[in-house]
Amino acid sequence: MKKKLEAALQVLKKPGAVLLIPTETVYGLVCNWHDQAARERIYQLKGRSENKPLAMFAHSADMAESCGVKLNSAARILLEKFAPGPITVIAPAEGKYPTVGVRIPNHELVLELLKRCNFPLASTSANASGAPNALTASEALEQLNGQPDLVIDGGKLACDAMASTVVTVCESPCRILRPGPVTEEMIKAVLHQ
Repeated sequence: MKKKLEAALQVLKKPGAVLLIPTETVYGLVCNWHDQAARERIYQLKGRSENKPLAMFAHSADMAESCGVKLNSAARILLEKFAPGPITVIAPAEGKYPTVGVRIPNHELVLELLKRCNFPLASTSANASGAPNALTASEALEQLNGQPDLVIDGGKLACDAMASTVVTVCESPCRILRPGPVTEEMIKAVLHQ
């Protein structure tokens, strides 16, 4: 893992760099959160509409807040209870994006990468827009319009792997926008809704 981590850190220093990485859910495309050219490359590689925002991978709620995400008490509770893990919490933000989906992946390599580079990563699943999720690096590469700067092959992910649950805390009660491993019942139980 150390070699893969060092390679990823080196590549992320280059402007416009995009990585293909495994997570505990599906393979994903990531780049430096603050690198606009790299974000545009992710949209091109995936064939994704630019009006669909990228999620933020962070190693902590504090890292997300330091980049302008406003985590209310519901967001904090959800991240405390289910992260690191397969939940993306959409919260209000300041700056270019009115809302940001924050996820703390439960994957050793990704968490270590986030700690070491000390900035969040913009992320999205590494499949062509509308296509099934990629569970291997080669499946992802077959679907992309071009080549990422670095491919980290973490082997085949579980066949029943699901993309993260996406929940918005921008309304009350909060609402699931994409079902996933963290269920509505689990969310209601911790928020006492």
